[in-house]
Amino acid sequence: MKIKSVNLETVCGITSTLPTTRLPEFALLGRSNVGKSSLINCLCERRNYARTSSDPGKTQTINFYNVNDSLYLVDLPGYGYAKVSRTTREKWGRMIERYLTTSPNLSLIFLLVDSRHAPTEDDLLMIRWLLYYHLPVTVIATKADKLKKSVRDGQLAALRSDLELPDDVPMIAFSSVTKEGREEVLDIFGEATA
Repeated sequence: MKIKSVNLETVCGITSTLPTTRLPEFALLGRSNVGKSSLINCLCERRNYARTSSDPGKTQTINFYNVNDSLYLVDLPGYGYAKVSRTTREKWGRMIERYLTTSPNLSLIFLLVDSRHAPTEDDLLMIRWLLYYHLPVTVIATKADKLKKSVRDGQLAALRSDLELPDDVPMIAFSSVTKEGREEVLDIFGEATA
């Protein structure tokens, strides 16, 4: 699939009513600062369309990006961000859970994890929760360009093992710098909208 147009169409805060859409939705889920906004920018080939920051917790809303009038990329707030109050984190968690469990057009969840490190406790809780509820998920191992070639295959295998991924859950190595994995994600969009 080639992305020809992308528009930030809807922004939902903690108390917002989630929109009713008519298109397939692909949710981006992951801890704060894992690279969700960078993934959006890479897919859309726009440098700063989705705002990125070195400070975790930049995305505090659910952002619906209309892509080609054929699907939505849904950017969810990052989990595990320690510099906000526990109450705020809990509200974000409820907002994310409400979206993931009630959206009738949710086609796939991309769970983003940092390929360089073992999964966090929050990553493990999230993948277990997704699998428990039988939600469709593909893992995206971000920042793959930062892995040395000599350790890359072993690190990715360890990540899959640590996450206890079933064989039918795909994992895509991704880099917003080299664009590795970009075509694989676009192919998933293409299959869903064909």
